[in-house]
Amino acid sequence: MTAKNPSLSPDGIADELTVRIVRGDLAPDAKLRQDHIAEEFQVSHVPVREAFLRLVARGLAVSKPNIGVRVAPLDQAAQREVKLMRAALEPVALMHSVPNLTQDEIGRLEALRLTCDQADNIHDWEAANRAFHLGTMAACGMPRLLEEVGNLQLHGARHMLVQYRARWKPRPDADHRALMAAIRTRDVKAAVATAERHLGRSV
Repeated sequence: MTAKNPSLSPDGIADELTVRIVRGDLAPDAKLRQDHIAEEFQVSHVPVREAFLRLVARGLAVSKPNIGVRVAPLDQAAQREVKLMRAALEPVALMHSVPNLTQDEIGRLEALRLTCDQADNIHDWEAANRAFHLGTMAACGMPRLLEEVGNLQLHGARHMLVQYRARWKPRPDADHRALMAAIRTRDVKAAVATAERHLGRSV
């Protein structure tokens, strides 16, 4: 009998399953089998059930009576909603964050920008890209807003990876460079305008 792993939390399981859903390793509408996941992570069914609740709350899974928990489907209406919500919320978070970013935070953002430019595969690029954009908003002082934006970015990444996986190519990002220039000079107006332009090009 496999020993259980009581140290693995529902959040840890949910985070790992989130990565798999966003990357497409777990396909839309795929059934999430509680017993299989409990066995894989060497935990009881309790933390797996709680992890499923977190996935449902994030909109990455759906739970239906007599059917169980499945990976949330992908559709154009949801994609459009995510894009519109990001366009509304991210500039607000950025506007309040730019004046408050520390020099250490700006240095980490520059490192993430370079990681994006140097990435040689879409998964590394996507992870760095998401961390970069969340980092630009991290000093806004509004945790609820950041939580919502982070969740929307997960959904945006999921759609992007489906649509662009086959034709993605490494490239320097001029918008990222322009955004960093605005952040360094605390030019909030330029930073927001750059972010809005960038979001307009996003999935």
